[in-house]
Amino acid sequence: MSQLSSALESGFHGIPGSSHAGPKSPDFRLSLVAMTMALAAVATSASAQVYGPHFTATPYLGYSMFGKHVNLEDKIAFGGRVGFFPVRMLGIEAHYGMLSTESMHGSPIFVADRVANRAPVTADLRTYGVDVIVHLIPDGAIVPFVLAGWQESKFERDPDGAIQNEHPTYENGPEIGAGVKFRASPRVALRADVRDQIWTFNSPPADDPPADKMNHNLMLSAGIEFALGGSVILPDADGDGIGDKKDRCPDTPLGARVDADGCPIDGDSDGVPDGIDQCGGTPIGARVDSRGCPADSDSDGVYDGLDQCEGTPAGATVDGRGCPADSDGDGVFDGIDLCASTPAGASVDATGCPLDSDGDGVVDGVDRCPNTPRNVRVDVEGCPIEVSERETELLDTGKITVRDINFETAKSTILPVSYKVLDEIGTILVQWPQLRIEIGGHADARGSDSYNLELSEKRAGAVLEYLLSKFPGIDRAQYTSKGYGESAPVATNNTVEGMAANRRVEFKVLNTEVLKKEQERRKLLTK
Repeated sequence: MSQLSSALESGFHGIPGSSHAGPKSPDFRLSLVAMTMALAAVATSASAQVYGPHFTATPYLGYSMFGKHVNLEDKIAFGGRVGFFPVRMLGIEAHYGMLSTESMHGSPIFVADRVANRAPVTADLRTYGVDVIVHLIPDGAIVPFVLAGWQESKFERDPDGAIQNEHPTYENGPEIGAGVKFRASPRVALRADVRDQIWTFNSPPADDPPADKMNHNLMLSAGIEFALGGSVILPDADGDGIGDKKDRCPDTPLGARVDADGCPIDGDSDGVPDGIDQCGGTPIGARVDSRGCPADSDSDGVYDGLDQCEGTPAGATVDGRGCPADSDGDGVFDGIDLCASTPAGASVDATGCPLDSDGDGVVDGVDRCPNTPRNVRVDVEGCPIEVSERETELLDTGKITVRDINFETAKSTILPVSYKVLDEIGTILVQWPQLRIEIGGHADARGSDSYNLELSEKRAGAVLEYLLSKFPGIDRAQYTSKGYGESAPVATNNTVEGMAANRRVEFKVLNTEVLKKEQERRKLLTK
């Protein structure tokens, strides 16, 4: 490049005395070079290009600007170049070009006598050579390059033999240059370059320039470069569509979607990239398998990683944290519990159903008398119910006879002193809802039969109404009331004691067959 600079600085002055002007003007040549170097300086960002070993072919049009000691007119040239680039930065290129020109002073291609005026002669030049090319910014959309190599020019005779068989017929030497490529597409680029083709004239026969003097010939050219072979796809080792050079995550799994930097996108942040993730939208914190699908090892509907109570039994109902619910507090979870609403404290089996070991109807854990004999009636605490004399009377005789229910004289109004007796009877009767009961009123023989019959009817009805009002568990349909007056005495009416025995209220069982089923059980009842 220093030789090229020297050539530019020397100005490539025209030959004295020659009428040749214009193209060998230093201003013109320097402008072309400056333009080329300015284009190279704006090389910017990377673009799509050809990767891997490939060939290039470049037809070009140029302009040859000969050195001041070369006896040839500057002319337009054309030709082509063929290159091979094993890598993007470095390649080797051969070129071949042609131009037709004429001498300015006679036949020698060098100036032996600057003073002598000789008639010009025509000549055809064939230029060829080979260069090593180095791309300075191989990934750019605009690629500056430098080159260096060897070139030779062959001078063909004029058809009429104007150029004599003079020596040398060939001129050759090194060449250096620089240029820029503008990529229009991955395989097509506009190209401009400038080359310094150096010739050396030997003496003799030349006495001017001196022996071994180098002459710099400038070739400006522009063409279209075509790339053949290789691949326009950027090398992409992980196949994510982002070239290795730009890929900040070079080991992306195959199939994963990536961002502009080649890094996997994970929309639900479960550690499995989108594109591979078969279960998008996984809740944050849930553990997933290799497919990105949440795991639920206890199948309770709450994913592992979010489940705060892992190992929940299958079928159990859980809350949002994955923890089982136990509404009745019996230790068997809802969803598995076949007996919901178990009383607090009750012992239950594996299905959540209360146990009743003694079969008394009061569940274990609540039963304060856990070893009650079978078929014995018990209270709410599971303990046997005491059987009163009146209940024994009912079971033995099929009726309860009461003589201490008192009414106002000649009326059916029950005196409060009798409430305790009626409450005791009501408590007994409510435990036997299957019995049909008749409440019968009986009187002594004092008064007329009609009076006693009506009064006993009213008093029996008053007793029934009291029991119905005090004991809601008594079914009215199972009860009747009837007045017997003095028609069914149980003692003589001639004595005070006998009349007292005849004044009574009887609670008589009408469906006595029900009582027969209780006869065997009665022996087990605790008095």
